[in-house]
Amino acid sequence: MINDHLPDGATPLSPDDTIDLIPSGISTRVQLDQFESTNIQQALQWAFSGKRKPKDLLTVDFCLRLHARMFDKTWRWAGQFRQREVNIGNTAPTMVSVALRNLCDDAKAWIDYDSYPTDEIGIRFHAKMVNIHPFTNGNGRHSRIMADLLLISLGRPPFSWGNAQLNRQSNARTRYISAIRMTDKGNFSSLLEFARS
Repeated sequence: MINDHLPDGATPLSPDDTIDLIPSGISTRVQLDQFESTNIQQALQWAFSGKRKPKDLLTVDFCLRLHARMFDKTWRWAGQFRQREVNIGNTAPTMVSVALRNLCDDAKAWIDYDSYPTDEIGIRFHAKMVNIHPFTNGNGRHSRIMADLLLISLGRPPFSWGNAQLNRQSNARTRYISAIRMTDKGNFSSLLEFARS
């Protein structure tokens, strides 16, 4: 079934979530991952076309539009904030919009005041967005793409993210999840090292 063999750190989908699956005939996580991957590839063409400035990316509206494009052929709730508690993050569903707006504002300030090196800004933005966990599904993939778009807008190359597919269980995912968990304690160096490996 769709929640069988979930990789470490993945959010299980509830029966209410899966009611909104658009394509028919998907019953396993592998099938879902394949379908979502095709949907995301189309979104990447849109996301990485043209030049965007940080102020264009660092908005709640852009975050929602990107998620909608990533999953619009997969989920009816694509581009909508989650409505339930999840196993990652500590942001209540009613506070997701505010937390995401605050994060975007923080990132703008980090850039304006040179608070951190550019790569660290990207990593902090990614880690904090994962912690907010704005969406029912696809938060890791969405926040990695957001971080890459932000880096490009600041003149840096995107992260390699360990040159691995992080939505499947692997050594790379284990390292990634471990590094994400370290950011909860204020340690961003392991995630930064992983992202550039």
